[in-house]
Amino acid sequence: MHHQIFITLPAKDLARTKAFWQALGYGLDPKFSGDNAVSVILGEHIRLMLANEETFMHFSHKAVCDTSQALEVLHALSFDSREHVDALIAKARAAGAVVPDEAEDHGFMYAQGFYDLDGHGWNCCAWSTPADC
Repeated sequence: MHHQIFITLPAKDLARTKAFWQALGYGLDPKFSGDNAVSVILGEHIRLMLANEETFMHFSHKAVCDTSQALEVLHALSFDSREHVDALIAKARAAGAVVPDEAEDHGFMYAQGFYDLDGHGWNCCAWSTPADC
């Protein structure tokens, strides 16, 4: 079993990216943050590591994905209610995210997504009952 999950993504402008995630209401973990990277607390055991592109290249020997042309992965965040999804989408839009589609209500799942300032894709979902997730 894993103790924590760290998602590491490149950021073109680390200060702007840090401000974006703080505007969405997420806290930062100072022990994993510094001049070249910032750790965003997504959950008790989930951290989003955002590194400037030069630092990111130390972790990956492959080119950084051009997110204006392609999407390498789509992340999904689970929420307690559709109101929480709507609130985060509103904050993301106000902070400069691209929200490409209207929310979808499938009965058992309510979802909407956004692309952050670096073009990384995030889906936000609320399930009809906790047992559904």
